[in-house]
Amino acid sequence: MEHPYTNELVHETSPYLLQHAHNPVDWKPWNSTALDQAKKENKLIIVSIGYAACHWCHVMEHESFEDPEVAKIMNASYINIKVDREERPDVDQVYMSAVQLMTGSGGWPLNVVTLPDGRPVWGGTYFPKGNWVDALKQIADLYKKQPEKLIEYADKLEQGIKAVDFIETNTDEISFKKEDLASAVKKWSQHFDHQKGGTKRVPKFMMPNNYQFLLRYAHQSNDQQVLDHVKNTLTKIAFGGIYDHVGGGFARYSTDAKWHVPHFEKMLYDNAQLTSLYADAYLITQDPWYKDVVFETLDFVSREFTNTEGAFYSSLDADSKTLSGELEEGAYYVWTKEELKKLLGDDYELFSEYYNVNAYGLWEKGNYVLIRKDDDQKFCTDHNVNKKELVKKINHWKKILLEYREKRSRPRLDDKTLTSWNALMLKGYLDAYSVFGEESFLKTALKNAQFIKSKQLKNDHSLFHNYKNGKSTINGYLEDYAAVIDAFILLYQITFEDEWLDIAKNLTDYTLEHFFDSKKNIFYFTSDEDPKLITRTIESSDNVIPASNSIMTKNLFLLSHYYNHPAYKKISKQMAHNIKPQIESYAAGYSNWLDLMLNFSYNFYEVVIIGEASKIKLKELSTTYIPNKLIAGSLSNSNRALLKNRFVDEKTLIYVCVNNACKYPVESVEEALEILK
Repeated sequence: MEHPYTNELVHETSPYLLQHAHNPVDWKPWNSTALDQAKKENKLIIVSIGYAACHWCHVMEHESFEDPEVAKIMNASYINIKVDREERPDVDQVYMSAVQLMTGSGGWPLNVVTLPDGRPVWGGTYFPKGNWVDALKQIADLYKKQPEKLIEYADKLEQGIKAVDFIETNTDEISFKKEDLASAVKKWSQHFDHQKGGTKRVPKFMMPNNYQFLLRYAHQSNDQQVLDHVKNTLTKIAFGGIYDHVGGGFARYSTDAKWHVPHFEKMLYDNAQLTSLYADAYLITQDPWYKDVVFETLDFVSREFTNTEGAFYSSLDADSKTLSGELEEGAYYVWTKEELKKLLGDDYELFSEYYNVNAYGLWEKGNYVLIRKDDDQKFCTDHNVNKKELVKKINHWKKILLEYREKRSRPRLDDKTLTSWNALMLKGYLDAYSVFGEESFLKTALKNAQFIKSKQLKNDHSLFHNYKNGKSTINGYLEDYAAVIDAFILLYQITFEDEWLDIAKNLTDYTLEHFFDSKKNIFYFTSDEDPKLITRTIESSDNVIPASNSIMTKNLFLLSHYYNHPAYKKISKQMAHNIKPQIESYAAGYSNWLDLMLNFSYNFYEVVIIGEASKIKLKELSTTYIPNKLIAGSLSNSNRALLKNRFVDEKTLIYVCVNNACKYPVESVEEALEILK
């Protein structure tokens, strides 16, 4: 195609940047060339940050960045830099902190004006065209006439940004108590929505790590009320429209309190973590719907997010084209009554009852988002339907609707691969395999692990962050190391292949050398080998993805056991101890840290299985929910720390140890489970 405008983004691989490659705005990617040009020409910089699946990013592009008159103003007075936040989370973190300090909130698109040296002076999220143009004119005029005012503001804001991530060393005696955990959960539970699930807020994000912790906490502390809340939440989410009842998988968040109408974009990281969560929840509840959710979600990931190399793509857009050719949010996923009647014929009435094609399921403009209210047993009783017959019908309905839907204009795919998100998905497949024993899940996991090992892991034990079209170009962030180490430890626990544990240790040692601040006892988000930004950020609070520091802390705890390395455990404990004061005011923002604290507050078991039948016994053991354990194993004699001198010919033994004390080895899983109670 010929385009009237082309800018430097045309040479990039990020789908988000490529979406802007033919804007009249003279966009440049974030690099030293663009930053040096701003200094050389003494021009202000516009840093505009978003991601491919972001609805309001598209809106602002259409309204402002595709407008030649707006572009003329931007090009005349500014160096314009476009950033894919998923490729450059380090840049995003710095400017998100700035906008939150300036405005009290943040989000995407994130638009910031900076001095030529990159220090921010103004910013916000989405701006209507008129507001955007007015602001840019005023700021450019102020910089021309009174630059000292902007410089003075930038100085103050820079100090604020540097203070955002400050974590003080906790000098109190290190102590983790059950009572502290109970107190944190009690305070947190005041915000639970016991009717609709989740918390009492709108929009509702699924926050998988919150429920992983609460599930584990409820189990270990025998807190039935918390367990009931988790079960209700997971059921309501999976019954809701936020779950794709036709094609599987979850959207990013719900715009309403009942999980009905999603923000329709689908992110790899949500589906990865929710796979792990629903697999664990199945172990406790044995709810067959949770199993269906896991299998359907992984069907979706396999169908739409997986490439031939075994790598996973990043996201699907919220928007897709309607029959009139207009981009519209959710167009690919919603249904009219007329469509459904035509497709389902005599089954329409039963289908409409099951998926609430009524006032409860109505969204807007005559479109319905499918949503369930009742479990299958209740539905069968209320509608006098045979359970087997209903399941057969549901599968038939889904097949018909999926085939029809795939003929629609599809949402745009962000086909870049991110190492951290791939590791989360790898872990999702491993958790699903562990619980359900489906061999195809393990096969997919191993293929992805080989992809990370062969394409993203360098000879010096460092990682790349991104991958597309055979190229990896961005140095890894702490999130990449943390997630890969976590996934590879689990891969070892499932396969007993030492290679994965050794890679995890090598990656850990690399992070300690290049990311760790031994004085603050915390990891920076960027390596000491990366170009410097305004500040070197620290990610400590858990969000839709756990903080890279909280994942690393758990990794260090596990590896301290596997390698008999007390220094790892010492760092892990001090990091968790430093975070304790933050938890008191907002436990939900530190759920992965709380999960680690369970290891220190309750018994934590080393389970060693050694002998020819070790993998068979592992499969049997994996059908029970035991979150407070690590597993080591081998089919033969081994000199590794947890396995040495434990092999006995012609026997497969299970050793259970806690606090450096081991019980006599047993041969049956039943006996081991008795010890683990």
